[in-house]
Amino acid sequence: MNHALPRVIVAPLTRKGQALGCRPEVVFDGRDARILLYQIRSVDKARRAGKLGTIDESLWHPVLMEMPA
Repeated sequence: MNHALPRVIVAPLTRKGQALGCRPEVVFDGRDARILLYQIRSVDKARRAGKLGTIDESLWHPVLMEMPA
């Protein structure tokens, strides 16, 4: 979906705070991090500084599907 639209969907990462259901823990760029799923937003591609990386779908997809429940 992100390839066809002028915007991308992003979620910020943090290395601080406690692990919660809405902050799943992942390893990004060799360091522990938490995805702030409650801060998901849409950003215009022209405004982003560049792609920092991706997180494997098998890590974030199950957590994202549990959030509406």
